[in-house]
Amino acid sequence: MNSHFEVREGVSNDLSRLKEIISLSFPIFFRYFALQSVSDLSESVLVNEAESVITGFVKLTEFQVGDAKYGCILWIAVHPSYRHRGIAFNLTNVGIDHLKLHGAQAVFASTQRRNHVALATLGKAGFKRMSFLDLWHLFGRYIFNFFGDIWLAPGEVVLMHL
Repeated sequence: MNSHFEVREGVSNDLSRLKEIISLSFPIFFRYFALQSVSDLSESVLVNEAESVITGFVKLTEFQVGDAKYGCILWIAVHPSYRHRGIAFNLTNVGIDHLKLHGAQAVFASTQRRNHVALATLGKAGFKRMSFLDLWHLFGRYIFNFFGDIWLAPGEVVLMHL
């Protein structure tokens, strides 16, 4: 936390650095999906900069289930040289604020059950793990639309910001 950090909207000129961060951050199976997702700048990608260097990013998406609007944090990654400085936590909070400012009634995230670092960061930011039954009560027969909208992958858990 010694450096000055600034979060801004990602632009197409950022893609090469985002691809580098993805390659260094995700297992090979997830790299393809993360690359496809951040390449689509029609939905928000927020980048963290320190001294004009992109140090991390968060990819956001918005979706509707019934009449309600929701948001989801799809991907968070920080370059290995900048980890353990609170960047992922800051990006998570800025992402939550961004989605809620744009009308999301709730914000979701998902991560691998064994990704203890992501689970700790999301927990610190106020996310709580949701069971299938919790989600069923919230979305009813639209639950599978929800799972498709948040890109739920095998082995992942869903969390909701409360």
